[in-house]
Amino acid sequence: MNDGMHLLQETISSWGFTLSDIQIAQFATYAAELQQWNEKLNLTSVADEQAIVTRHFLDSLRCALSWGAAPERLADIGTGAGFPGLPLKILRPMMQLTLVESIEKKAAFLRHITETLGLDGVTVLTARAEVIGRDPRHRECYDVVTARAVAELRVLVEYCLPLCRVGGRFLAPKGALIDAEVAAAQSAISILGGQILAIEPVTVRDEPERSLVVIAKIAPTPDRYPRAAGMPQKRPLD
Repeated sequence: MNDGMHLLQETISSWGFTLSDIQIAQFATYAAELQQWNEKLNLTSVADEQAIVTRHFLDSLRCALSWGAAPERLADIGTGAGFPGLPLKILRPMMQLTLVESIEKKAAFLRHITETLGLDGVTVLTARAEVIGRDPRHRECYDVVTARAVAELRVLVEYCLPLCRVGGRFLAPKGALIDAEVAAAQSAISILGGQILAIEPVTVRDEPERSLVVIAKIAPTPDRYPRAAGMPQKRPLD
């Protein structure tokens, strides 16, 4: 086991999870494929395996400490290269995962890496979150919804809370200084049926401290949300 995978195994163990040899091999393959595809498609600014482990894999896996009951269904919005959804799927193989990515080239990578890793129960949707949020096959169907590095929180909640079932959670990995962003999003969170449970500090090895915003879905999202594609970004809820 190389240094990056040893770091992954050691850290995830300290969080109370275990990874089999097969899962470690899947993460190693994921990192290698990400590096290879990144040469032709700008998926990440992180180049070496150890940085991929700390900045992407472990930052994603940290969500599992905060999702409450282990989810049966998880949706990851604006997933890009698959973060945090695919690492969480590797951790919990029986979970049904929906990856939502509007850029086809990135969606092609997601389909490739899902097949390469031999992951079952993964759906890749090349669509905008506002469209998926109005689809009865997805609306209020997910135990956990995640979104990482996509938009400010008051925009994210309109993308994500419509997909989350009542009693589920929306997890938003964020940077360290988010007080103003959270304050600006409070009204939108309430309108959309959510309630902030916690803002948790996240420290992964020597990386700068980050935050994880944990929002509970406590009431159904009103039918008018999400608004038409582009509207949440253009005119965030106040």
